[in-house]
Amino acid sequence: MKFGIDRLLEDPQLRRPLAGRRVALLAHPASVTRDLAHSLDALSALSDLRLSAAFGPQHGLRGDKQDNMIESPDYADPVHHIPVFSLYGAVRRPTAAMMDTFDVLLVDLQDLGCRIYTFITTLRYVLEAAAKHHKEVWVLDRPNPVGRPTEGLSLRPGWESFVGAGALPMRHGLTMGELARWFVASLRLDVKCQVVPMQGWQPEGAPGFGWPLGERTWVNPSPNAPNPWMARCYAGSVMLEGTTLSEGRGTTRPLELVGAPDLEVPALLGEMHALAPAWLRGCRLRPCWFEPTFHKHAGKLCAGFQVHVEDAAYYDHAAFRPWRLFALAFKALRRLRPDYPLWHDLPYEYEQGKLAIDVINGSELLRRWVDDPAATPADLDKLAAADEADWLIRRQPALLY
Repeated sequence: MKFGIDRLLEDPQLRRPLAGRRVALLAHPASVTRDLAHSLDALSALSDLRLSAAFGPQHGLRGDKQDNMIESPDYADPVHHIPVFSLYGAVRRPTAAMMDTFDVLLVDLQDLGCRIYTFITTLRYVLEAAAKHHKEVWVLDRPNPVGRPTEGLSLRPGWESFVGAGALPMRHGLTMGELARWFVASLRLDVKCQVVPMQGWQPEGAPGFGWPLGERTWVNPSPNAPNPWMARCYAGSVMLEGTTLSEGRGTTRPLELVGAPDLEVPALLGEMHALAPAWLRGCRLRPCWFEPTFHKHAGKLCAGFQVHVEDAAYYDHAAFRPWRLFALAFKALRRLRPDYPLWHDLPYEYEQGKLAIDVINGSELLRRWVDDPAATPADLDKLAAADEADWLIRRQPALLY
């Protein structure tokens, strides 16, 4: 199969509308060609294309920052001698001066298929800026590595943030190109935006179910996204960032793990099975111990479990529902230990006065469900199922594949 960047590089006819125009690139470390050349380097080598600037999202164009809320500076690229502007530094939205450096912006970002991944918000912001400044945007499409399934509550009005770009469910099932089309339509943006689509993407094809396993090398789109298995878990495991539980940062399998020094894992798993056994389908949960070298519970031995979704013998793509799985873990812990200090109260992506778990979920609904002793899995399922069904309808016009 071919990604958008590969098609643009291979086809001079596709590039012809860019001739004589100033072109900028928005990219990150996973913006690579089939041959693993970074898109900035590959595009700079073209004689018929003039790169005038580059932009980096959270974690940087080349991948210079490891953690969240660690900003990147602007700088001059020492090889290509163009300005590189940070969209996770002094600003999140491109300024007028930044927009004045190009005529067409190429967006080549690998997503994880989850609303909270900030590259989605950056995509919205550059589309809005392009509409304001009469610039053109081309999205060089890449796979949604977790395919088409949709899951989770949709973000509620008033809960927009840098990890919540719009009324999407947690797991949206769109590619970046399709998201661009949805943003343009739903926000009614007057902007010239086109997608360079992939060729041969099979979002429901085994064994990758979104990621072309065996065809393309996985490159971390962010430091703690080391493999497609993390991507499969992420729509649920990212909620751990709003809790006092470790999500495995500081280990070699971040966002596939959950744990804390004081967890009683057999009891927790037993309660999860008793509450909603169907929410555990499609994966294997392995009790384990781990000691984070940094981040939450650094240097402490944590009891927990790892979510395994890498083995075709037990991974069921249609049945695996990570958002419900981790919601269930929170609910089970709350039932076993009502006074457990579960919710993290530190600022999350610069949002003040709101609990991180609410910012992540785009409303207070998930947290209230967890904390309500009378609320059942059926209650949450009813709320989420309505949002999921609505999203399948709302996203339909944006689909390209």
